[in-house]
Amino acid sequence: MELRALPSSALSEHLISCIVPRYIKIKNICKLNLKEKAAATRRSFDQLLRFNLRCSAKGDSATVSASNAHGMELSFSNIPPHDARILYSVAPSMGHNKENHPESNLRVPAIVNALEAFELTSKYRGLEVFEMQNFPPASVDDIARVHARAYVAGLEKAMSRATDEGIIFIDGSGPTYATETVSASINSPNPPIGFALIRPPGHHAIPNGPMGFCVFGNIAVAARYAQHVHGLSRVLIIDFDVHHGNGTCDAFYDDPNVFFLSTHQVGSYPGTGKIEQVGQGKGEGTTLNLPLPGGSGDYAMRNVFDEVIAPCAQRFKPDIILVSAGYDAHVLDPLAGLQFTAGTYYMLASSIKQLAKELCKGRCVFFLEGGYNLQSLSHSVVDTFRAFLGEPSLAPEFDDPAILYEEPLSKAKQVIQKVKHLHSL
Repeated sequence: MELRALPSSALSEHLISCIVPRYIKIKNICKLNLKEKAAATRRSFDQLLRFNLRCSAKGDSATVSASNAHGMELSFSNIPPHDARILYSVAPSMGHNKENHPESNLRVPAIVNALEAFELTSKYRGLEVFEMQNFPPASVDDIARVHARAYVAGLEKAMSRATDEGIIFIDGSGPTYATETVSASINSPNPPIGFALIRPPGHHAIPNGPMGFCVFGNIAVAARYAQHVHGLSRVLIIDFDVHHGNGTCDAFYDDPNVFFLSTHQVGSYPGTGKIEQVGQGKGEGTTLNLPLPGGSGDYAMRNVFDEVIAPCAQRFKPDIILVSAGYDAHVLDPLAGLQFTAGTYYMLASSIKQLAKELCKGRCVFFLEGGYNLQSLSHSVVDTFRAFLGEPSLAPEFDDPAILYEEPLSKAKQVIQKVKHLHSL
């Protein structure tokens, strides 16, 4: 059985590198076994500089063909163009679904439909917005850099049960379920920003198991992949989901090379993410938790970015920024009580993109986490894409200010000041 739910690490390879994919379709080697194919692929990739490339772009896809000295024809597809400003990929796990569960298989299609409706796909933008397709799944070794192998093996057994029973709940994981179809830039001076539109979310999954709708830690697996495969040793993870990313926090709690910063609603699931949790051992000081009071919204988050997120990033000096982009802090979301709007997410996307440009040559990848009101989720991602492109926000069209109420600004400021003092900002 293949683990196809969360192809985070393999996806991040394409989104981070912005170079020709390594999975090259090579004619005339069909009889080789898998290992031989991989070896041949790597050798052919390394010889690209000696090939005469002929590139052509048609519609929303790019094709490159080449011939080597022995006349072997190589065919490349799904190659991101040099002028792409957004790379995104879609892994909706459509079979991973339970009726009436908030983490449904309608989430990613709602986003994709909205991107299409607001003309933010390559159909309308040409190669400026590029969808990566046909990416391979994460390997067990990729996942095992974060999760215990015993857990991965146990999940494989659970998938076998799901094949027979249709759907199962994973013991001890909270409201986390599994189905049989759970699927598992460094070279560019101006790399595009990446967005992995994947589900189920991942930031609650702890090293030893699943939790809170999450099966594997998407962003944690991608962070380790960036370090081990791309040599991007210092990773900043920004998590603005309404819930604390406890799984990501646990994975890097003693790691000085991964700075984990989470904003979340105080008292929300899973009850972790206290201000006093700052990391341990060599990782002390590289975990920052900022629990916002219920009702906090756009004003509070703008202050958080200016006074906490930006100074932390500037001091840490990351090689890449990864973002756990949860849209469940929206005022319309049913699972929490903050007052973010599409405008809040536009501000965060625009500001984080600029931060990445200033600190790590623009290397930045967003990963979808929560967001359970399909309208607010899809509109917020639309405004995120528009921020990436530097186009005006559509928040005035999306958000009704009449549903907002007064933010608890004094409480929010107290929390911000406490965090700044604790982390010497």
